[in-house]
Amino acid sequence: MTRDRALARWLLLSFLILVLAVSTFPFAFAFSTALRPRAELFHYPPTWLPDTWSWHNFVDVWSAVPLARYVRNSLVVSLGATALNVTLAVPAAYALARLDFPGKTLFRQLLLVTQMFSPVVLVIGLFRFMSRLQLVDTSSSLIITYAALSLAFSVWFLAGYFESVPVEIEEAAMIDGCSRVTALVRVVLPMSAPGLVAALVFAFIWSWNEFMIALTFISTPDKRTLPLGIYSFLGQYSVEWHYLMAAALIAGIPVLVLFLLIEKHLVKGLTAGAVK
Repeated sequence: MTRDRALARWLLLSFLILVLAVSTFPFAFAFSTALRPRAELFHYPPTWLPDTWSWHNFVDVWSAVPLARYVRNSLVVSLGATALNVTLAVPAAYALARLDFPGKTLFRQLLLVTQMFSPVVLVIGLFRFMSRLQLVDTSSSLIITYAALSLAFSVWFLAGYFESVPVEIEEAAMIDGCSRVTALVRVVLPMSAPGLVAALVFAFIWSWNEFMIALTFISTPDKRTLPLGIYSFLGQYSVEWHYLMAAALIAGIPVLVLFLLIEKHLVKGLTAGAVK
């Protein structure tokens, strides 16, 4: 039995090492490319590590394109879309969790059905809609669109989390004089903090990484978001791979920092909101 356990543990460890290697390989390759000087990008045979470590690529990339402006634009759009998403998702999810109305089950199922379709399918319709509102080539168009496209998941997720909060606690608050809205704000939301964090992170990361809709809506260079700024390194006749990889790694830093800061709340929110 001991030998079987040792073998099983060894196989599990080997599998985890393999998964870790496969998962980290793209990041290692991007980091290696970001540290290469331009002259080494197309060396043959290729090498895993650069001969000359060009750490200044991470500094030069900020002047190669207006990267600071792109980061600022992405922050404005992502934070705005996240705030709008959660502001609309909380009352909708609460109604779905606590109120009975005709078609409630069907509505809940439709929320999941909407997630089966790629947002790319809606790009033309969204562009025409924003064009009629005269919002094309503005940050507002991205904020509204991002919030709307991630709203269904946030409502479905938060509804599942609100249902895990005992209704008796809310009823006790209402007996003490709280209205339903006050009970939601003062009782349900504080107890649902992990779920709110998970919804916030999902909406933020979705908005931060989105590319196709931003490419369709935004035409002014100064209004580009960070994914569009990274895309600008792909020229007609050449690709600045070292700057592209450096910018891509920089783009991942805010998401990494956000995850590290709220990791405990995020894991708790995902596990609690996934079941009733």
